[in-house]
This record gives sequence, structure tokens and C-alpha cells, in this order.
Amino acid sequence: MTSIMSIQSSVAYGHVGNSAATFPLMRLGIEVWPVLTVHFSNHTGYGSWRGPLLKSSDVAEVVSGIDERGVLGRCDAVLSGYQGGEDVGAVILDTVKLIKERNPAAIYCCDPVMGDVGRGFFVRPGIPEFMRDHVVPAAQVITPNQFELEFLTGLQTTSVPDVLKAADAARAMGPETVLVTSVVHDAADQDTIDMIAVTGEGAWSVTTPLLPQTFTGAGDITAAMFLAHLLTTGDPAAAVSRTAAIVYGVLKTTVESGQGELQLVAAQEEIAAPSHTFEVTRLR
Repeated sequence: MTSIMSIQSSVAYGHVGNSAATFPLMRLGIEVWPVLTVHFSNHTGYGSWRGPLLKSSDVAEVVSGIDERGVLGRCDAVLSGYQGGEDVGAVILDTVKLIKERNPAAIYCCDPVMGDVGRGFFVRPGIPEFMRDHVVPAAQVITPNQFELEFLTGLQTTSVPDVLKAADAARAMGPETVLVTSVVHDAADQDTIDMIAVTGEGAWSVTTPLLPQTFTGAGDITAAMFLAHLLTTGDPAAAVSRTAAIVYGVLKTTVESGQGELQLVAAQEEIAAPSHTFEVTRLR
């Protein structure tokens, strides 16, 4: 059975971080070991929240406890998302190193959460540079959105060739596979959005309808689904296709519900057996 250690935030109400990744991964039949970096009442987009921000030493202690069970050799991948500080980032990197010692075939998938188009950076100063200089080079898979890809590489991406050039620049930093999410380009219809996967073997895109809502946690489920399908299929084209279908199904269900939070339970069949399929276009 495929096993993923997911080191992310957690919320009691709603679905972001591990609260967005764990259930969908389990619904796919993945064994998940969630390691929490915070445990908040709700996501910070509400403007107020309660609950503890775990110390980096607490996160390291949880990982050490898992290692003492002698099971890290069964871990196939580490997944990380939002990192609140360099100290937590350092623990994640130490954890990746430890798991690779226990299982040299394990990979690290980093969703380099830093900001978004229109919002700019929403992490504290220093985190974007830490992501670029230390975290991304240690990852085998990264899942930046278009804004984050531009920051990581210093390249503008107004066209598909621009995105491919920037993805290649990101791959030159260390990762083998780059999934660029929320791609808008000059040749796209206004009511669509793209997802582009780039590896050393090729590049593939999937276009889905653009839904009339902003979703907190959508990037978290996207990274989790892509990693899961990459691990289980070994095929980036299949992984991006399946990920697009799942994420669209979940988001569409959420829009139809009239709710702001991702409707993961209501959309669980969309996770296991998506009702939509989207054509994969090979870009090169």
C-alpha cells in the first residue's frame, strides 16, 4: 500500500492543509500519516481564528516518534504545503532526509505556498526566499501556481511557451516534475483555466472550466491528488488528467452547495470516480 507523510496545517472547521489532503488521499486508498504544524479552529482567511501554532521541535518530536515505530522505510513520499517559518521548513527538510535514509526510493513533493495572482504574497517576509533557495531544490516534485512559479524563476508567464520555459528553469533548480496550477495565458478562453505538468520526458496540459468562486484549500487537494496519482501510475500525463477531473468535481460540487468551504464529503465520489474527464494535450 502506498504511504504518504503529509506535513501541513490542520483546521477543525473546513478544509485546508492536512484537513484538505488527508481524506481525499485516504479515499483513493492511500495510507496517510498526517503531521500537523498548526491546529486552528478555521483557516486564516476568515480574519480570526483560535488554536495552537506548533513549535518546530514539536513537529520534529512527532516524526521521531513515528521513526521509533520502525515504519519510515514504508513511507513512499513526503508532502508539504504552507510553511509558517524557516524553523518548520528546516524540520521538514530534516524529515525528508531521514525518510530517504530509511527508504531511498521515497520522494518529496513540495507545494511552495507563498501567494497568488491578485493577492501577492501572503506568507511572512523571508519565507518566499527560503522556499526558493532551500526547500524547492530538495524536492522531486513541486506544485506552484503561476504566481509562485514566476517568483521562483524570476520569469514572466503570459503564454504557454513562457510557462514551459519557467517550468524548465524550476526543474533546473532540482525538482524532476513541476505541476503548474491555475494557469491563465494569452491564448486561453476567459472562462477556462489550465494545469500544466512538465518533466524531463515531456509536458502536458489540461483545460477545465473556470468556476465562479474562490476556493481556499484547492491548491492543497490539487498537490495531494497529483502526488497520489504520480505515485500510483508513474505517468505524469495520467496524473494531471486525473487530478484535474477530481479537483473540478470537488469544486463544482462546492459551488452547487452554496458553501464557501470545500465539500469533500459530499464530493467523495468525485474523488474516487470522477464524473468528468478532460482531454490531455501533449505540449512537447
